[in-house]
Amino acid sequence: MQNQSFVNEFILLGLSQNPKVEKILFVVFLLVYIATIVGNIIILVTIIYNPALLGSPMYFFLIFLSLLDACTSSTVTPKMIVDFFYERKTISFECCITQLFTSHFFAGVEVIILTSMAYDRYVAICKPLHYSSIMTRRLCGTLVGVAWTGGFLHSITQVIFTLQLPFCGPNFIDHFSCDLFPLLQLACTDTHIFVILVFANSGSFCIIIFSLLIVSYGVILFSLRGHSSEGRRKALSTCGSHITVMILFFVPCMLIYARPSSAFSFEKNTLIFASVLTPLLNPMVYTFRNKEMKNAIRKMCRKLIVVSNTF
Repeated sequence: MQNQSFVNEFILLGLSQNPKVEKILFVVFLLVYIATIVGNIIILVTIIYNPALLGSPMYFFLIFLSLLDACTSSTVTPKMIVDFFYERKTISFECCITQLFTSHFFAGVEVIILTSMAYDRYVAICKPLHYSSIMTRRLCGTLVGVAWTGGFLHSITQVIFTLQLPFCGPNFIDHFSCDLFPLLQLACTDTHIFVILVFANSGSFCIIIFSLLIVSYGVILFSLRGHSSEGRRKALSTCGSHITVMILFFVPCMLIYARPSSAFSFEKNTLIFASVLTPLLNPMVYTFRNKEMKNAIRKMCRKLIVVSNTF
């Protein structure tokens, strides 16, 4: 079906139409965005400039997770922050499709990176003697390549779905960004088949991967019975961080896309958590619960202080 769209731009209703509330939201989300970018950059730089951490597959994947969190936040938050200054919040059709593509692209990549991190923990805890021979640099690089490829295929499929829709009527989106369900509501055609496709490509994908990860971490935790108390403590600390991040990512994904339809107010609140707050919380989870990361950040801060004092 050829797209017969007559809509050149969409008008976003945003989070509030109250100017006073919008000023407060501007300050809050600006601070959250700055903290998100700074927090993820600190983790990324700390790992890159620490050879001991960079050589570990777990931290190798964490580099990409931090990069993805910074990119995920940047696809939605800057536009939302700028829109707080405008009474009429518009986004062109092309920018809307670009925002849709990038948000699903980074989310798709993150799904596979989180799965790779779970596999890394499974091998480290359940097959420690074979860890170095299994989790090689080549395998880690391959998994990252698969993640980027998978994210692209996932997002381009969503874009192809959307471009088939004719938009010829109202162009008001009761949302702060472009996403699948709000766009489906505006299409001048029957969208039931597209809702099913969205569920198949996003909702069911989230459910299946989340279920597999829960089972894998269950196996890992069950296998810890034979470890020493110190080994259990360290493994539980690492797995606890991974499980927390996994829940923060997959639960909002399932709440938004694993539903036959989506109420805008509910979706807006959930998507704020997924695209704005989760990227902020992830670096906190890995920093506060990981002794190696805290020590590495302290060492890096000391080096920076020494270097600054020399000038």
